[in-house]
Order: sequence, then C-alpha cells, then structure tokens
Amino acid sequence: MGNDMYSVEQVAELLGLHVRTVRGYIRAGRLRAVRIGKQYRIARADLDALTGRPASSAPSATAEVSSIVQLDGVDRAAADRLATLVLAGVNTHHDPDRPLRVQTVHDEERHRMKIVILGDVAATADLLRLVDAVLGGDNGLLAGEGAERG
Repeated sequence: MGNDMYSVEQVAELLGLHVRTVRGYIRAGRLRAVRIGKQYRIARADLDALTGRPASSAPSATAEVSSIVQLDGVDRAAADRLATLVLAGVNTHHDPDRPLRVQTVHDEERHRMKIVILGDVAATADLLRLVDAVLGGDNGLLAGEGAERG
C-alpha cells in the first residue's frame, strides 16, 4: 500500500531543496503535511501533488522545465504589476495535469526581477509567451509613472 510518510529532511533531500524551503511550502499551504509532535510528516500522495507527479503508480513519460527569466531595469511598481499578471496567468489557466510553480523575486538595488518557473513544457511555453507579449507590447505595464527608461 502506498502509505509512505516522509520527514521534512527526507523531502528536502528527495527534491534537492533546503529544509527551510520545504517548511515554507508547508506553512504557505503548497505542501500538505501532518504535524506529529514537533515534526511534520508528508504523505507520498501530497509529495506527488507538489511535484506534479501522477498519483497512479504506472510510469509515464513526462518532461519538466525549469526556467529563470531575468528582467533588468524594473522598478518595484512594475515588478509588482508583472508578478500579478504572471501569477494570474498561471491561476487562470490552471490544469491539474500540467501544474506550474512560479516565484517572482525583485532586487530593488539592481532594478532586477527574476521569474522562476517550474513545470510542464507546454504550460511553461504558454507562460513565457505571455511574458514575451507583455515585454514586447507597448502596453505601459512596465513603464514607471511619468518616467521612461531608456
């Protein structure tokens, strides 16, 4: 029976993540876990749900993409607008068979934004097309209020 339970440390090792990152996923609700005493335990099905693996034990050929989009010359307001648009695009076109995990980071000192995308090839390509359309379009999304960057 598939009733495997993992500790936070085991999940971190399996996924190649830091233990704090896994705990953050649990606190944010991205990874379901059961608290037993002072420790969390993660069921195999919940781990599979986080990673996008199918719950069935039948092996299937899948591909996953890891992408990092770096944008320079982005102020805080533009980064917030772009992050909202990207996350709305992910949540609007949510397909449980093709989950995407997206994080955005803004470095105010360098005016740099990074968008980290993990997931299905086709869903990632769709999201990258959305980002490209926003960056290539003359829609004013990234333009600061009353100031243009050159």
